[in-house]
Amino acid sequence: MKNVIETVKSAILAGICIGIAGYGYLMSKDIIGIVLFTFGLLAVVNYGFKLYTGTVGFCGSKRGLAVKEIPLVLIGNIIGTFIIALLSYTSAKDLQSVAQGILESRLDNGILRSGLLSIGCGFIMTTAVNFAKYDKKWLPLLFGVPIFIVCGFPHCIADAFYYLAVPIDFWKNHIYEILGLYITIVIGNAVGCNLVRIIKFDKEA
Repeated sequence: MKNVIETVKSAILAGICIGIAGYGYLMSKDIIGIVLFTFGLLAVVNYGFKLYTGTVGFCGSKRGLAVKEIPLVLIGNIIGTFIIALLSYTSAKDLQSVAQGILESRLDNGILRSGLLSIGCGFIMTTAVNFAKYDKKWLPLLFGVPIFIVCGFPHCIADAFYYLAVPIDFWKNHIYEILGLYITIVIGNAVGCNLVRIIKFDKEA
């Protein structure tokens, strides 16, 4: 039970880091915002917080979490992003419209295309985390974040923040489409995070 609580606490903190990074990005939404978003991943890796896209690619291996812990990480991450998303309802009304624009673009892409694009984000994130966490090489992380943002590859935890910052009325009108989209992105990220292991048939990759 203690391990479960620690996992959830770490995951919530990771979600808060990504939420703050996403908040900065939405307030700028240009090259400055893209660079600022990198703070979230740097903080997560530096503190060793548990982020879905930083753990699902190593789950089941000697240096990763058990597979059964991954849902806890995802839930904790979403809770963390929600805490930051609440700020959008009190201090930054324009931020909500920007977040809605991102969600609308995801919906316009459709579930299948968004899911496929999210594979790219998963691959980038596991590669970057692998270099930073285990080899102490931070450049892949510094470049990886801008790459997935510029390419429009969905990151399920960043997207959780964007979606939760969207006005409630939009959710009421599109709830099933949003949930279907999000589930697909979560799965796509997981596939991308494990892409090397899948291709190499290597559980420890």
